[in-house]
Amino acid sequence: MHIVSRFAPSPTGLLHLGHAYSCLLAHRHARSHDGGFLLRIEDIDPGRARAEFVDEIIDDLLWLGVTWDGEIVFQSERLPLYADALSRLKAAGLVYPCFCTRSTIAAEIAASAAAPHGPDGPIYPGTCRRLPAEERARRRALEPHAWRLDTEAALARTGPLYWHDGETEVLAEPQAFGDVVLARKDAPTSYHLAVTVDDAAQGVTDIVRGRDLYAATDIHRLLQALLDLPTPLYHHHPLLTDADGRRLAKRNGAPTLADLRRGGADPARLAADLLDGRLPAGYSSMGP
Repeated sequence: MHIVSRFAPSPTGLLHLGHAYSCLLAHRHARSHDGGFLLRIEDIDPGRARAEFVDEIIDDLLWLGVTWDGEIVFQSERLPLYADALSRLKAAGLVYPCFCTRSTIAAEIAASAAAPHGPDGPIYPGTCRRLPAEERARRRALEPHAWRLDTEAALARTGPLYWHDGETEVLAEPQAFGDVVLARKDAPTSYHLAVTVDDAAQGVTDIVRGRDLYAATDIHRLLQALLDLPTPLYHHHPLLTDADGRRLAKRNGAPTLADLRRGGADPARLAADLLDGRLPAGYSSMGP
């Protein structure tokens, strides 16, 4: 089988060492198998995506020695594909409009004696899932709304689902996330729907990404089953952490590749060190 992997950053900030590590692992996995490697820009967040960050991402990857095949794919140019997938789920009765605001959801969760929690925090309580069809139709014409997956109904249709993390078979448990958003009020899709559709459309066979997305794979597996899409082989790697055990992230002030690049760092040495698990001083451990 011809292996195809990918790196799919969001242009909402500069790349840091954690991004570089994940990208280099995916790139090495593809090239070591004489496979393809794709670059996809996940720019579906209209409030945070910036063109200048796209330019920096490209410069950083080229500086690191990362090459990709074909044209760069931008999710903002693929909205009809996501709309078609959502329409199929609507026709199957597996999604419903959600009119709740963040504040009303938070208030309902706070008022609950035992609000269930999932990998991303408190689970949506299903408020709009219980609305009568007549009320849904009336409010859809008047109010902004998101679209949520009816996870229980979806699982009733698919039955148990599995995916592979390397050699390990994993039972998918998407119910832990509750009814996730598949299309937002301010954007016609969401991360879960877009990434599932794109990986299938681009023929991605192997996904190398951080352990922080391990649980989200359960949602992607469910969407693959509902949309009759193939399931890639997943490879979730440990996360890079700093000396205090915090994972490298934008919000934690992780060192950016742009800073390293402009500071005269040796990109070949940096790439080799990262692939061997060696980090600059102060960044010397790997999280779970």
